[in-house]
Amino acid sequence: MLGAIIGDIVGSVYEWSNIKTKDFPLFRDDCFFTDDTVMTVAAADAIMKGGSADDFIDAYKKWGRLYPNAGYGGRFESWIHSGNREPYNSWGNGSAMRVSPCAWVMDCGFYAHTGCWPENGWECVTRSAEVTHNHPEGIKGAQATAAAIFLSRFYAEGHAFDHCEPWSLEELKAEIKKLIESQFGYDLSRTLDEIRPIYRFNESCQETVPQAIIAFLESTDFEDAIRNAISLGGDSDTLAAITGSIAEAAYGVPEWIKEKAQSYLDAPLRELYDRWTAYIGKR
Repeated sequence: MLGAIIGDIVGSVYEWSNIKTKDFPLFRDDCFFTDDTVMTVAAADAIMKGGSADDFIDAYKKWGRLYPNAGYGGRFESWIHSGNREPYNSWGNGSAMRVSPCAWVMDCGFYAHTGCWPENGWECVTRSAEVTHNHPEGIKGAQATAAAIFLSRFYAEGHAFDHCEPWSLEELKAEIKKLIESQFGYDLSRTLDEIRPIYRFNESCQETVPQAIIAFLESTDFEDAIRNAISLGGDSDTLAAITGSIAEAAYGVPEWIKEKAQSYLDAPLRELYDRWTAYIGKR
């Protein structure tokens, strides 16, 4: 989930002051974590508690109330502070920006041997979204993001289907593009140069997730992926959080970027991140 956190922190200063270039300082002194980080941490917390629908609801409300000024959307903020535990039919990109922990508990070995998505992990992805974002587009955005992360893990961890060679990076990107377009209907044929001049702020999954995936597809390494996402403008922190979550799985994160990003986190967020790292390492 660190990739999502890094994208959020880097993009935090550009959300309301878009830039349309890749030439910018990766970290500024005034960068900060936002709701994207808080809810990604909340999703990880929910998974470590069991990953039920109630676990996700409890975690989103708990962490949202701990950080009431993190910059939530209006409807989600109202839901956090209410006694209501029902979803509210959102198609906002919040379902996609927080989903990355779910993709890290999906079993790559099972996929290699069967060619089937690990059902329990896929249910976790859907559950993480639908407790609030139960509109089909909200669920789809989370699923598409998680699928790209999962396939990137499959590649980076050296898995391969029976009697096949592991993918190259180019083959991974082709597989992601084919899967996302065929199963989720997102158009990934445009280039960043085509998107950038006309792209504007939009909080929907429909107008965030495809752009974030394209930013990854055109990247050469983790940092380049983050720069691609920020350069589009729009909802910069969320766009970069989604791209970063995929790029982390495919490329890994350079140590200096890991250390710098973690310096922006306070003690509760850092403690949860450390617990999550240990939890994933034991799986």
